Amino acid sequence: MTNAGRACVVLPTYDERENLPAIVPAILATSPELDVLVVDDDSPDGTGLLADQLAAREPRVRVLHRARKEGLGRAYLAGFEVALRAGYGRILEMDADFSHEPERLPALLAASRDADLVLGSRYVPGGGTSHWGVWRRLLSRGGSLYARIILGVHVRDLTGGFKCFRREVLERIDLGTVTSAGYAFQIELTYRALRAGFRVVEVPIVFADRRIGQSKMSRAIVLEALWKVWLIRAARWRPRR
Repeated sequence: MTNAGRACVVLPTYDERENLPAIVPAILATSPELDVLVVDDDSPDGTGLLADQLAAREPRVRVLHRARKEGLGRAYLAGFEVALRAGYGRILEMDADFSHEPERLPALLAASRDADLVLGSRYVPGGGTSHWGVWRRLLSRGGSLYARIILGVHVRDLTGGFKCFRREVLERIDLGTVTSAGYAFQIELTYRALRAGFRVVEVPIVFADRRIGQSKMSRAIVLEALWKVWLIRAARWRPRR
């Protein structure tokens, strides 16, 4: 496959016009192995048009336009499908608002040479959060602990969205049956990878509040994660062979 030795960062966007011109070059600068796929959900602020302009100037950037906003999970699944069809050997996900530091991408890529799924983790030695209040820290740590206990897994940061998958993981965990969004989406993908017997490792990252714009996290996303974990545990999903 043409891109088997390369990696693609799937970057969902919705109203990220102010962040996109900075985050895309920052990603590309971290490694010559990396390409970027912007997945825009018809942003009212013109993010999609700006992404097209970036792609016209930079051959390592592609854009997937979606007709409407359907949530982070749906955007990632659509991006994964495009990246798999393009033959990428590794596929990454991250936020477009600098909450995930592009400088940590080489660490994820390096770890992926020996692991099937690499998680950028806030809750291993060296990881952490920046500019978070007490309530946000408790919510995040508590949510991850809650999911770990219910699912019976060792991963410390189950709700994080900074990841690197080897293509074999995404091909085997039956993406077409994933229905979660938000935090639950991140939990479900990692849990499925573990259930399928893939090697999952965590590398430390520091997660910071977005530099520009408003957070996309909502009460509905948090509540979905709380009840969806039980459905994830009860599901009769089996990995593809």
